[in-house]
Parts: sequence; C-alpha cells; structure tokens
Amino acid sequence: MDGDGFGRAARLVGRAWTLNIVRALLAGPRRFSELKASVPGVTDRVLCGRLKELEAEGIVFRRVVDAMPVRVEYGLTPKGLGLAGTIRALEVWARDWEGGCVGRGKP
Repeated sequence: MDGDGFGRAARLVGRAWTLNIVRALLAGPRRFSELKASVPGVTDRVLCGRLKELEAEGIVFRRVVDAMPVRVEYGLTPKGLGLAGTIRALEVWARDWEGGCVGRGKP
C-alpha cells in the first residue's frame, strides 16, 4: 500500500470507536441497539456517524430485514472482515503490554 493509502486507512480505523464497532461486528450482523450494547460508552450520535462512514467506505453493510416490525442490521463486508487479523493482533499487543513492560514483548 502506498503512503497515501496507508495514511487514509490509518485515519479511518484510528477514529474513536471505529475499531470497537468493527470488533463487535466480527461476531456477526447486529441491530443498532445490539451493537450499541456491545460497544459500551458510545453515544447514539457517534455510533450512527461511524456506521455511515464505514458503510460509505465499503467496510460495513446495512440491511433492511423485511419482517414485522421491519428491522435494520449492520454487518461486515468482505473488506471489513479483512480487518479481523489486524484487530486480533491489536488485542494480543494490548494484552502483552497491559500494565507496562510485561508479557511476550519484553525479554
């Protein structure tokens, strides 16, 4: 990936709550209320905004389920699922370095 592509990707996933939302969606499609419950602390406004951004970037899909009552689900596209390895690596890194210089990353 060129410098511009990397910078663009870093800005997108580096926005507050973005990786938390993608991480929650790795478990499968969720309704807005389910997603909000899976990402403690996120406001409705921020969650709505991030979902729109992620949908525009092709990372998240929005699906209207024809049922009574009608419901909307959000899930990850193949592009969004491509972030799974990055998220897992970040989880390992955070676990290794939680609480200072301990874990596998420190001899």
